[in-house]
Amino acid sequence: MNRQELVQLIRDRKSYLCIGLDTDIQKIPKHLLSHPDPLFAFNKAIIDATKDLCVAYKINTAFYECQGIRGWESLQRTAEYIPKDIFTIADAKRGDIGNTSSYYAKTFFDTYGFDSVTVAPYMGRDSVEPFLGFQDKWAIVLGLTSNAGSGDFQQQKLASGEFLYENVLKTTASWGTPENMMFVIGATQASSVAEIRKIVPDHFFLVPGVGAQGGSLKEISEKGLNKDVGLLVNASRAVIYAGNDERFAEDARAAAEAYQAEMAQYL
Repeated sequence: MNRQELVQLIRDRKSYLCIGLDTDIQKIPKHLLSHPDPLFAFNKAIIDATKDLCVAYKINTAFYECQGIRGWESLQRTAEYIPKDIFTIADAKRGDIGNTSSYYAKTFFDTYGFDSVTVAPYMGRDSVEPFLGFQDKWAIVLGLTSNAGSGDFQQQKLASGEFLYENVLKTTASWGTPENMMFVIGATQASSVAEIRKIVPDHFFLVPGVGAQGGSLKEISEKGLNKDVGLLVNASRAVIYAGNDERFAEDARAAAEAYQAEMAQYL
């Protein structure tokens, strides 16, 4: 999906909601465990209930990889089931050099057909560039994350006086364009979003941390929106685990509706 298509989808749906399919086998409703593929059965119900309210689905691959081949099969079924007009994110946080990165990119873009993949930039330019050579595909680079440990490295001051994450944003932005690169900016870092938007004014931000992690949708929207919206705000647990009985999909829809309604006010 290219940028123009993504922006149009957001405006048509009055939503920049991304739903995280971080599907934990230990948390899905018990009645699904007898299904031949419980992870896919859960995801299918969530997708069916929310596909008109969101513009993206993010699949955190760790929840599938730990199940071995069955988990990868569940991931593939899920990726194939998501409607083609919805943006898909492989939250894999890959990043390596040379052919390794090239094959990671082929894995998620060619084999599984995702629109984007999250990438760790620590190893530098040659670890990110292989993800940027695919038509209408995106690298989503870790910028300033929402976890407590982000202070260990990302928020350390350099001799220049800037934070390390600021240097990462400036440097990696020069490797791609706003047409093929986004940045992960955590919602719990909302106080920094206005300054980050000055550094990368045109790029999309994938924003985790709203909902269960306590990030403010209002604050992140006020500080992060740009002329093309420029935000994909992710909610995972707050949507997919809104209910835990046989009405879980209906409860997930109600949670997604609340996010979409609030987002429509900011657009």
